[in-house]
Amino acid sequence: MKPSLWVQMDGWVRHIVPTGVTLFLLFLTAIPTHIPGLAGITPMLPMIGVYYWAIYRPDLLPAWAAFLIGLLHDIIAGTPFGVNALVMVLVQGVSASQRKFFLGKSFMVAWWAFSLLAGGASALSWLMTSILSGRLIDPGPAFFQYFLTLGLFPLLTRVLARTQMAFLKEA
Repeated sequence: MKPSLWVQMDGWVRHIVPTGVTLFLLFLTAIPTHIPGLAGITPMLPMIGVYYWAIYRPDLLPAWAAFLIGLLHDIIAGTPFGVNALVMVLVQGVSASQRKFFLGKSFMVAWWAFSLLAGGASALSWLMTSILSGRLIDPGPAFFQYFLTLGLFPLLTRVLARTQMAFLKEA
């Protein structure tokens, strides 16, 4: 007996939720705010999404999806092509490789680990952008962006967990 259309669609939705949510986070960072200087310090929301899904559902946000999200981020943010793609793949790879460590740990452990990983990712992004643009870029906005991202991590993680519970019940 063939599975019903709803069951087939449910499987499709399950596979698209992590990538779709992370893309939505990326598009949120691109909303114009008309606040001078804010473009350089928008929080790294897609990185939070990639980190979360790499730990809790790595099967539904593979490295190639993180790479494509990063490339799209490069296009939207105007960063040198490949910088965010590399950063997102590294975040996905490191997070997924440490998945067993994170499962069952407290939120504070996940936040602490994210702070380390996001700090390294921010530094790498700043360094690669400086090298590829041929000049030393002011690190101030990168620091502010990093701390803004850390501040939003608890709220966004809660939203992602609720999304996972709503759409990915069997997880």
